Amino acid sequence: MTESAPSTTPRAMVILLAGGQGSRAGFAVPKQLATLGRKPVLRWSLDAFCAHPAIGGGVLVANDDVMAALGTLPEGWISANPGEERQQSVANALAALADREDETPLLVHDAARPGVTAAVIDRLLAALGVAEAVIPTLPVPDTLVEQAGGSAGDVIDRSALARVQTPQAFRLGTLRRAHAAAVEAAATDDAQLVRRLGLAVAAVAGEARLHKLTYAEDMAILSGLLGIEAMTRTAVGMGYDVHRLVADKPLWIGGIEIAHSHGLEGHSDADVGLHALTDAILGALGDGDIGDHFPPSDPQWRGAASHRFLDFAATRVTARGGHIGHVDLTIIAEAPKIGPHRAAMRARIAEILAIPLERVSVKATTTERLGFTGRREGIAAQAVATLQLPEN
Repeated sequence: MTESAPSTTPRAMVILLAGGQGSRAGFAVPKQLATLGRKPVLRWSLDAFCAHPAIGGGVLVANDDVMAALGTLPEGWISANPGEERQQSVANALAALADREDETPLLVHDAARPGVTAAVIDRLLAALGVAEAVIPTLPVPDTLVEQAGGSAGDVIDRSALARVQTPQAFRLGTLRRAHAAAVEAAATDDAQLVRRLGLAVAAVAGEARLHKLTYAEDMAILSGLLGIEAMTRTAVGMGYDVHRLVADKPLWIGGIEIAHSHGLEGHSDADVGLHALTDAILGALGDGDIGDHFPPSDPQWRGAASHRFLDFAATRVTARGGHIGHVDLTIIAEAPKIGPHRAAMRARIAEILAIPLERVSVKATTTERLGFTGRREGIAAQAVATLQLPEN
Protein backbone atom coordinates (compact mmCIF):
# COMPACT_ATOMS: atom_id res chain seq x y z
CA MET A 1 0.00 0.00 0.00
CA THR A 2 1.50 3.33 -1.06
CA GLU A 3 1.54 6.08 1.55
CA SER A 4 0.39 9.53 0.46
CA ALA A 5 3.01 12.25 0.36
CA PRO A 6 2.95 14.67 3.28
CA SER A 7 1.37 18.06 2.64
CA THR A 8 3.80 20.83 1.67
CA THR A 9 1.45 23.55 2.92
CA PRO A 10 2.92 25.07 6.11
CA ARG A 11 0.81 25.14 9.24
CA ALA A 12 -1.21 28.32 9.68
CA MET A 13 -0.09 31.19 11.85
CA VAL A 14 -2.27 33.59 13.81
CA ILE A 15 -2.10 37.31 14.55
CA LEU A 16 -4.14 37.82 17.73
CA LEU A 17 -4.86 41.51 18.36
CA ALA A 18 -5.16 42.39 22.05
CA GLY A 19 -3.67 45.86 22.22
CA GLY A 20 -6.73 48.03 22.77
CA GLN A 21 -7.96 49.45 26.06
CA GLY A 22 -11.67 48.84 25.47
CA SER A 23 -12.70 51.93 27.45
CA ARG A 24 -16.31 51.74 26.21
CA ALA A 25 -16.81 48.55 28.24
CA GLY A 26 -16.17 50.48 31.45
CA PHE A 27 -14.27 47.63 33.15
CA ALA A 28 -11.56 48.16 35.74
CA VAL A 29 -9.19 46.22 33.45
CA PRO A 30 -8.73 46.18 29.65
CA LYS A 31 -11.62 44.21 28.18
CA GLN A 32 -9.34 41.48 26.84
CA LEU A 33 -8.44 40.70 30.47
CA ALA A 34 -12.03 40.80 31.73
CA THR A 35 -13.16 37.52 33.26
CA LEU A 36 -15.49 35.41 31.14
CA GLY A 37 -16.32 31.97 32.48
CA ARG A 38 -13.45 32.03 35.00
CA LYS A 39 -10.75 32.99 32.52
CA PRO A 40 -9.72 36.17 30.69
CA VAL A 41 -11.49 37.00 27.43
CA LEU A 42 -8.14 36.86 25.64
CA ARG A 43 -7.49 33.32 26.83
CA TRP A 44 -10.60 32.00 25.06
CA SER A 45 -9.22 32.83 21.62
CA LEU A 46 -5.68 31.79 22.50
CA ASP A 47 -6.84 28.40 23.77
CA ALA A 48 -9.00 27.81 20.69
CA PHE A 49 -6.12 28.47 18.30
CA CYS A 50 -3.64 26.41 20.31
CA ALA A 51 -6.03 23.44 20.30
CA HIS A 52 -6.46 23.39 16.52
CA PRO A 53 -4.13 20.94 14.73
CA ALA A 54 -3.70 23.19 11.67
CA ILE A 55 -2.34 26.11 13.72
CA GLY A 56 1.41 26.22 14.25
CA GLY A 57 1.67 29.30 16.46
CA GLY A 58 1.18 33.00 16.25
CA VAL A 59 1.88 36.55 17.30
CA LEU A 60 0.05 38.08 20.25
CA VAL A 61 -0.12 41.85 19.88
CA ALA A 62 -0.43 43.26 23.39
CA ASN A 63 1.12 45.83 25.69
CA ASP A 64 3.33 45.00 28.67
CA ASP A 65 0.48 45.08 31.21
CA VAL A 66 -1.55 42.53 29.25
CA MET A 67 1.49 40.33 28.75
CA ALA A 68 2.29 40.44 32.46
CA ALA A 69 -1.27 39.51 33.38
CA LEU A 70 -1.38 36.67 30.84
CA GLY A 71 1.93 35.08 31.80
CA THR A 72 3.96 32.70 29.66
CA LEU A 73 2.91 32.36 26.02
CA PRO A 74 2.18 28.92 24.58
CA GLU A 75 4.83 27.16 22.52
CA GLY A 76 5.13 28.61 19.04
CA TRP A 77 3.82 32.03 20.05
CA ILE A 78 5.69 35.31 20.21
CA SER A 79 4.58 38.85 21.06
CA ALA A 80 4.60 42.23 19.32
CA ASN A 81 3.87 45.73 20.50
CA PRO A 82 0.54 47.34 19.58
CA GLY A 83 0.40 50.47 17.45
CA GLU A 84 -1.72 53.57 17.81
CA GLU A 85 -4.29 52.06 15.44
CA ARG A 86 -5.33 48.51 14.60
CA GLN A 87 -3.65 48.69 11.20
CA GLN A 88 -0.28 49.51 12.76
CA SER A 89 -0.69 46.66 15.22
CA VAL A 90 -1.15 44.20 12.36
CA ALA A 91 1.87 45.69 10.59
CA ASN A 92 3.97 45.17 13.73
CA ALA A 93 2.88 41.53 13.85
CA LEU A 94 3.70 41.04 10.18
CA ALA A 95 7.20 42.35 10.87
CA ALA A 96 7.54 39.75 13.63
CA LEU A 97 6.73 37.05 11.02
CA ALA A 98 9.41 38.20 8.58
CA ASP A 99 11.02 34.74 8.46
CA ARG A 100 7.80 33.01 7.36
CA GLU A 101 7.08 32.04 3.75
CA ASP A 102 4.62 34.03 1.67
CA GLU A 103 2.46 30.92 1.18
CA THR A 104 1.90 30.51 4.92
CA PRO A 105 -1.82 30.61 5.79
CA LEU A 106 -2.50 33.43 8.25
CA LEU A 107 -5.48 34.16 10.48
CA VAL A 108 -5.97 37.68 11.88
CA HIS A 109 -8.31 37.83 14.86
CA ASP A 110 -9.56 40.38 17.38
CA ALA A 111 -9.23 39.11 20.95
CA ALA A 112 -12.51 40.88 21.77
CA ARG A 113 -14.28 38.04 19.91
CA PRO A 114 -13.72 35.11 22.31
CA GLY A 115 -16.10 32.64 20.63
CA VAL A 116 -13.66 31.17 18.09
CA THR A 117 -14.54 27.59 17.05
CA ALA A 118 -12.68 24.88 15.19
CA ALA A 119 -15.48 24.84 12.61
CA VAL A 120 -14.92 28.48 11.65
CA ILE A 121 -11.16 27.93 11.44
CA ASP A 122 -11.73 24.88 9.22
CA ARG A 123 -14.02 26.80 6.86
CA LEU A 124 -11.57 29.67 6.54
CA LEU A 125 -8.54 27.49 5.85
CA ALA A 126 -10.44 25.32 3.37
CA ALA A 127 -11.57 28.38 1.40
CA LEU A 128 -8.04 29.78 1.51
CA GLY A 129 -6.98 26.85 -0.64
CA VAL A 130 -8.51 28.58 -3.67
CA ALA A 131 -8.66 32.23 -2.52
CA GLU A 132 -6.17 34.92 -1.51
CA ALA A 133 -8.33 36.12 1.37
CA VAL A 134 -11.41 34.85 3.23
CA ILE A 135 -13.73 36.47 5.78
CA PRO A 136 -16.52 35.02 7.94
CA THR A 137 -19.85 36.83 7.57
CA LEU A 138 -23.36 36.73 8.98
CA PRO A 139 -26.56 37.96 7.35
CA VAL A 140 -28.11 41.21 8.59
CA PRO A 141 -31.37 40.24 10.36
CA ASP A 142 -32.69 43.73 11.14
CA THR A 143 -34.38 46.26 8.93
CA LEU A 144 -31.91 49.03 8.05
CA VAL A 145 -32.77 52.65 7.42
CA GLU A 146 -30.85 55.78 6.64
CA GLN A 147 -30.83 58.20 9.55
CA ALA A 148 -30.19 61.92 9.80
CA GLY A 149 -31.02 64.34 12.57
CA GLY A 150 -32.76 61.68 14.63
CA SER A 151 -35.26 60.85 11.90
CA ALA A 152 -35.55 57.56 10.02
CA GLY A 153 -35.12 57.79 6.27
CA ASP A 154 -35.29 55.32 3.40
CA VAL A 155 -35.02 51.59 4.00
CA ILE A 156 -31.72 50.06 2.86
CA ASP A 157 -31.88 46.74 1.03
CA ARG A 158 -30.22 44.34 3.46
CA SER A 159 -30.20 41.35 1.09
CA ALA A 160 -26.87 42.48 -0.36
CA LEU A 161 -25.33 43.27 3.05
CA ALA A 162 -23.47 41.14 5.57
CA ARG A 163 -21.85 41.53 8.98
CA VAL A 164 -18.09 40.94 8.88
CA GLN A 165 -16.37 39.06 11.69
CA THR A 166 -12.90 37.78 12.55
CA PRO A 167 -10.78 35.69 12.27
CA GLN A 168 -10.00 36.58 8.67
CA ALA A 169 -7.72 34.35 6.59
CA PHE A 170 -4.99 35.39 4.14
CA ARG A 171 -1.91 34.15 2.41
CA LEU A 172 0.86 35.81 4.40
CA GLY A 173 2.42 37.26 1.24
CA THR A 174 -0.92 38.72 0.16
CA LEU A 175 -1.38 40.56 3.44
CA ARG A 176 2.20 41.78 3.34
CA ARG A 177 1.59 43.35 -0.07
CA ALA A 178 -1.73 44.83 1.06
CA HIS A 179 -0.15 46.55 4.06
CA ALA A 180 2.85 47.74 2.06
CA ALA A 181 0.49 49.40 -0.41
CA ALA A 182 -1.63 51.00 2.32
CA VAL A 183 0.89 53.30 3.97
CA GLU A 184 -1.39 56.34 3.66
CA ALA A 185 -4.71 54.47 3.75
CA ALA A 186 -6.79 53.49 6.77
CA ALA A 187 -9.07 50.48 7.15
CA THR A 188 -11.08 48.89 9.93
CA ASP A 189 -10.11 45.37 8.87
CA ASP A 190 -7.44 43.74 6.72
CA ALA A 191 -9.80 42.43 4.03
CA GLN A 192 -10.42 46.03 2.95
CA LEU A 193 -6.71 46.46 2.25
CA VAL A 194 -6.61 43.27 0.18
CA ARG A 195 -9.57 44.43 -1.90
CA ARG A 196 -7.69 47.66 -2.67
CA LEU A 197 -5.11 45.50 -4.42
CA GLY A 198 -7.86 44.44 -6.81
CA LEU A 199 -8.08 40.95 -5.33
CA ALA A 200 -11.34 39.16 -4.56
CA VAL A 201 -12.18 38.34 -0.95
CA ALA A 202 -14.14 35.12 -0.43
CA ALA A 203 -16.77 34.80 2.29
CA VAL A 204 -17.71 31.80 4.44
CA ALA A 205 -20.38 31.42 7.08
CA GLY A 206 -19.55 33.06 10.38
CA GLU A 207 -21.06 32.23 13.75
CA ALA A 208 -23.14 34.10 16.30
CA ARG A 209 -20.59 32.97 18.91
CA LEU A 210 -18.14 35.44 17.36
CA HIS A 211 -20.07 38.33 18.90
CA LYS A 212 -17.70 41.20 19.74
CA LEU A 213 -17.20 42.46 23.28
CA THR A 214 -17.63 46.24 23.07
CA TYR A 215 -19.89 47.24 25.97
CA ALA A 216 -20.32 45.78 29.44
CA GLU A 217 -23.69 44.28 28.54
CA ASP A 218 -21.98 42.19 25.85
CA MET A 219 -20.58 39.98 28.61
CA ALA A 220 -24.06 38.63 29.34
CA ILE A 221 -24.65 38.05 25.62
CA LEU A 222 -21.34 36.20 25.27
CA SER A 223 -22.02 34.12 28.37
CA GLY A 224 -25.26 32.94 26.78
CA LEU A 225 -23.69 32.27 23.38
CA LEU A 226 -20.78 30.37 24.88
CA GLY A 227 -23.03 28.44 27.28
CA ILE A 228 -21.33 29.63 30.45
CA GLU A 229 -22.66 31.14 33.63
CA ALA A 230 -22.08 34.88 33.84
CA MET A 231 -19.79 35.77 36.72
CA THR A 232 -21.29 38.47 38.90
CA ARG A 233 -20.61 39.97 42.28
CA THR A 234 -22.83 41.67 44.81
CA ALA A 235 -21.90 45.27 45.62
CA VAL A 236 -23.46 47.24 48.48
CA GLY A 237 -23.26 51.01 48.96
CA MET A 238 -24.49 53.37 51.65
CA GLY A 239 -25.57 56.98 51.32
CA TYR A 240 -26.34 59.65 53.90
CA ASP A 241 -27.55 63.21 53.43
CA VAL A 242 -28.81 66.13 55.53
CA HIS A 243 -30.51 69.40 54.58
CA ARG A 244 -31.69 72.32 56.66
CA LEU A 245 -35.41 73.20 56.83
CA VAL A 246 -36.26 76.76 55.78
CA ALA A 247 -39.54 78.61 55.52
CA ASP A 248 -41.38 79.35 52.27
CA LYS A 249 -39.73 76.72 50.10
CA PRO A 250 -41.22 73.59 48.45
CA LEU A 251 -40.45 70.35 50.26
CA TRP A 252 -39.23 67.49 48.04
CA ILE A 253 -38.53 64.11 49.57
CA GLY A 254 -38.30 60.77 47.79
CA GLY A 255 -39.06 62.29 44.43
CA ILE A 256 -42.41 63.82 45.38
CA GLU A 257 -43.48 67.23 46.64
CA ILE A 258 -45.06 67.26 50.10
CA ALA A 259 -47.24 70.10 51.39
CA HIS A 260 -45.49 71.56 54.43
CA SER A 261 -44.67 74.88 56.04
CA HIS A 262 -40.96 74.45 55.39
CA GLY A 263 -38.77 73.09 52.61
CA LEU A 264 -35.21 71.90 52.42
CA GLU A 265 -32.38 74.26 51.62
CA GLY A 266 -29.77 73.23 49.09
CA HIS A 267 -28.15 74.01 45.74
CA SER A 268 -30.59 71.74 43.90
CA ASP A 269 -34.14 70.99 45.03
CA ALA A 270 -32.46 69.44 48.13
CA ASP A 271 -34.36 66.13 47.96
CA VAL A 272 -32.56 64.51 50.88
CA GLY A 273 -33.96 61.05 50.07
CA LEU A 274 -32.89 60.96 46.43
CA HIS A 275 -29.50 62.39 47.33
CA ALA A 276 -28.89 59.58 49.81
CA LEU A 277 -30.01 56.99 47.25
CA THR A 278 -27.76 58.49 44.59
CA ASP A 279 -24.75 58.30 46.90
CA ALA A 280 -25.60 54.72 47.87
CA ILE A 281 -25.62 53.58 44.23
CA LEU A 282 -22.46 55.51 43.37
CA GLY A 283 -20.84 54.03 46.46
CA ALA A 284 -21.69 50.48 45.38
CA LEU A 285 -20.11 51.27 42.00
CA GLY A 286 -17.02 52.77 43.63
CA ASP A 287 -17.76 55.83 41.51
CA GLY A 288 -17.34 58.77 43.88
CA ASP A 289 -20.29 60.65 45.30
CA ILE A 290 -22.96 63.08 44.19
CA GLY A 291 -20.68 66.06 44.76
CA ASP A 292 -18.08 64.67 42.37
CA HIS A 293 -20.54 64.42 39.49
CA PHE A 294 -22.79 67.40 40.34
CA PRO A 295 -20.65 69.92 42.26
CA PRO A 296 -22.57 72.65 44.12
CA SER A 297 -20.15 75.16 42.65
CA ASP A 298 -21.54 74.50 39.18
CA PRO A 299 -24.44 76.93 38.50
CA GLN A 300 -26.13 74.55 36.06
CA TRP A 301 -27.32 72.43 39.00
CA ARG A 302 -28.89 75.31 40.92
CA GLY A 303 -32.47 74.31 41.65
CA ALA A 304 -32.10 71.09 39.61
CA ALA A 305 -34.59 68.29 40.16
CA SER A 306 -32.85 65.53 42.09
CA HIS A 307 -34.40 62.76 40.01
CA ARG A 308 -31.79 63.70 37.40
CA PHE A 309 -29.03 62.71 39.83
CA LEU A 310 -30.65 59.38 40.67
CA ASP A 311 -31.30 58.61 37.01
CA PHE A 312 -27.63 59.34 36.30
CA ALA A 313 -26.53 56.86 38.96
CA ALA A 314 -28.88 54.18 37.58
CA THR A 315 -27.50 54.74 34.09
CA ARG A 316 -23.98 54.19 35.44
CA VAL A 317 -25.08 50.78 36.73
CA THR A 318 -26.47 49.80 33.34
CA ALA A 319 -23.32 51.02 31.60
CA ARG A 320 -21.31 48.61 33.76
CA GLY A 321 -23.54 45.73 32.68
CA GLY A 322 -25.11 45.48 36.13
CA HIS A 323 -28.54 45.88 37.64
CA ILE A 324 -30.05 47.23 40.84
CA GLY A 325 -31.16 44.43 43.12
CA HIS A 326 -32.70 46.51 45.92
CA VAL A 327 -32.67 49.97 47.47
CA ASP A 328 -33.64 50.82 51.05
CA LEU A 329 -34.27 54.43 52.09
CA THR A 330 -34.80 55.64 55.66
CA ILE A 331 -35.97 59.21 56.23
CA ILE A 332 -35.25 60.77 59.63
CA ALA A 333 -37.65 63.60 60.48
CA GLU A 334 -40.01 64.84 63.20
CA ALA A 335 -42.27 66.48 60.65
CA PRO A 336 -43.93 66.11 58.28
CA LYS A 337 -45.22 62.59 58.79
CA ILE A 338 -43.76 60.35 56.08
CA GLY A 339 -46.15 57.44 56.46
CA PRO A 340 -48.95 58.91 54.30
CA HIS A 341 -46.46 59.48 51.46
CA ARG A 342 -44.46 56.23 51.54
CA ALA A 343 -46.40 54.51 48.78
CA ALA A 344 -46.00 57.47 46.42
CA MET A 345 -42.29 57.70 47.20
CA ARG A 346 -41.74 54.01 46.50
CA ALA A 347 -43.57 54.26 43.21
CA ARG A 348 -41.64 57.33 42.13
CA ILE A 349 -38.24 55.86 43.05
CA ALA A 350 -39.06 52.61 41.23
CA GLU A 351 -40.02 54.68 38.19
CA ILE A 352 -36.78 56.68 38.21
CA LEU A 353 -34.62 53.58 38.66
CA ALA A 354 -36.71 51.51 36.22
CA ILE A 355 -36.94 48.60 38.67
CA PRO A 356 -39.93 46.68 40.10
CA LEU A 357 -41.72 48.24 43.07
CA GLU A 358 -40.83 45.29 45.30
CA ARG A 359 -37.16 46.23 45.02
CA VAL A 360 -37.76 49.58 46.70
CA SER A 361 -38.14 50.10 50.44
CA VAL A 362 -38.97 53.43 52.08
CA LYS A 363 -39.07 53.78 55.85
CA ALA A 364 -39.21 56.66 58.31
CA THR A 365 -38.19 57.27 61.87
CA THR A 366 -37.67 60.10 64.36
CA THR A 367 -34.90 60.82 66.84
CA GLU A 368 -37.32 61.17 69.74
CA ARG A 369 -36.92 64.96 69.60
CA LEU A 370 -33.14 64.72 70.03
CA GLY A 371 -30.60 66.51 67.88
CA PHE A 372 -31.18 68.80 64.90
CA THR A 373 -33.90 66.58 63.44
CA GLY A 374 -35.61 66.43 66.81
CA ARG A 375 -35.60 70.21 66.97
CA ARG A 376 -37.06 70.30 63.45
CA GLU A 377 -34.06 72.17 62.13
CA GLY A 378 -33.48 69.73 59.29
CA ILE A 379 -34.21 66.32 57.78
CA ALA A 380 -31.73 63.48 57.27
CA ALA A 381 -31.85 60.35 55.14
CA GLN A 382 -29.77 57.24 54.86
CA ALA A 383 -29.91 54.67 52.10
CA VAL A 384 -28.49 51.31 51.14
CA ALA A 385 -28.25 50.06 47.55
CA THR A 386 -27.52 46.48 46.54
CA LEU A 387 -26.22 45.90 43.00
CA GLN A 388 -25.28 42.90 40.88
CA LEU A 389 -22.23 43.71 38.75
CA PRO A 390 -20.11 41.73 36.27
CA GLU A 391 -17.03 40.25 37.89
CA ASN A 392 -14.61 42.59 36.12
